[in-house]
Amino acid sequence: MGNEQLRRRDLDVQGARGALAARLYVPAPASGESAGGNDGLVVFFPPGAFLQADLDGVDEFLGLLASQTGWRVLASKYTLPAEAPFPAAVEDAHAVLKWVQRHRARLGWNGKSLVSAGIEAGGNLAAVSAVLARDRGGPALAGQVLIMPMLDPGLTSCSMRQVSNTDGSAREAETCAAGYRDYLPRAVDRTHPYACPLQSSRMKGLPPALVLSAHDDPLRDEAEQYGAKLSAAGIAVTARRLGPLGLREPDARCSCVRKHDVLDAIAGFLAGLAHK
Repeated sequence: MGNEQLRRRDLDVQGARGALAARLYVPAPASGESAGGNDGLVVFFPPGAFLQADLDGVDEFLGLLASQTGWRVLASKYTLPAEAPFPAAVEDAHAVLKWVQRHRARLGWNGKSLVSAGIEAGGNLAAVSAVLARDRGGPALAGQVLIMPMLDPGLTSCSMRQVSNTDGSAREAETCAAGYRDYLPRAVDRTHPYACPLQSSRMKGLPPALVLSAHDDPLRDEAEQYGAKLSAAGIAVTARRLGPLGLREPDARCSCVRKHDVLDAIAGFLAGLAHK
């Protein structure tokens, strides 16, 4: 599906504390498609190690995602630690999911299939918002897409400990550590399941997941461990390890996910959800 007729629209959504900047991507309808083509909506939380939440940095990827999958995509900012630390961003993420359910008509969406998604810190919020939706009785999610997510504030995984200065991984690990220091200033919060979903002992009842990791990413092991925990709890999981990110490059994760094989993986996962 081409993106010549993709429509972007900036808007505000309601977070837990107030309005949040967001961007809606509406793909062109497929040939012969009518109102039935608006079943799917992805709510996407951008990366930034909890230190920033830049919608422009993921704009190209999300445009391609909407165009290739035919799903609407809503990217939303969230409260940063400089304004309020955990659990402010988590509460925002859940509030945005509730907002899209209440404002279906405004989004041109029929409310049938809702998926949480995100990269890195946004992947944390996508995972945790799925947990909150389960714990608080909704909104119902059809799936979750976790792209190289930050899931372990303890930074204890082998891939995190084995970082090297030669490939940019050490800088990425330092950025994660700095983000967690601001996001989780209280040590007790670092094992809270809404901050560290990898520590959660309650995985049942969560939606199917696509978990993408990358070979040279310090976040690789925690992503794969979380996928394994979900699978052990009986959750349908599609896990894939991508090739090297090239972490010396700026915005390496966003650059990686713009590649067509990543888009294909997400498109296949979403298509599978639509047929259930």
